[in-house]
Amino acid sequence: MLEHTETLEGGFPDAATHAQEIFRAVMDAMARPGTLGLVQVPVAPPAPLGIAAGALLLTLCDHDTPIWVSSTIAKSALPAWISFHTGASLTSDKSETGFAFVEAGAPIPSLTQFSPGTQEYPDRSTTLVIEVAALDDGQPLHLTGPGIRDTAMIAPEGLPETFLRQWSDNGAIFPRGVDVILSCGHRFIALPRTTKIREMEA
Repeated sequence: MLEHTETLEGGFPDAATHAQEIFRAVMDAMARPGTLGLVQVPVAPPAPLGIAAGALLLTLCDHDTPIWVSSTIAKSALPAWISFHTGASLTSDKSETGFAFVEAGAPIPSLTQFSPGTQEYPDRSTTLVIEVAALDDGQPLHLTGPGIRDTAMIAPEGLPETFLRQWSDNGAIFPRGVDVILSCGHRFIALPRTTKIREMEA
């Protein structure tokens, strides 16, 4: 009974209005990499997915969107919640997914496992939503690129040590490549594939 309740509850109370609000926040975050996006609408996805990640899922995914999720998410009440609120189906094929979700603390697959799109249709790539332990307590990272005036700085905690190398390789195949959104609690940061990232100098 509890799992059935989790499936039905926790979506947007006003789906159209709240989805539009989150969509605008996502587009603004993508246009200004490194800035914090904030989810201020009521949403409560089942554990282990966080609030921002759940709001992004409800906004960006629909019945035409194949979704890949980490193994822990796949074994939770979330697949039923996703199906009920969005109509989206899950896929085990990372290379065929439009969106992927990894909860905080879970192993993060290599970016190369996801779809980078094609030269003709680079928009058919995967957007990977990674929940992290914190967005401001980790290794400081220096961002440059389109949408950033001079530089920006972020400090996510919980990314794998190989992330910067993977991100550099991802940028090298532009216009193809995956986009990443980091989330924690109510907040998120967008990292479009055009953003360059390096460690801050000591």
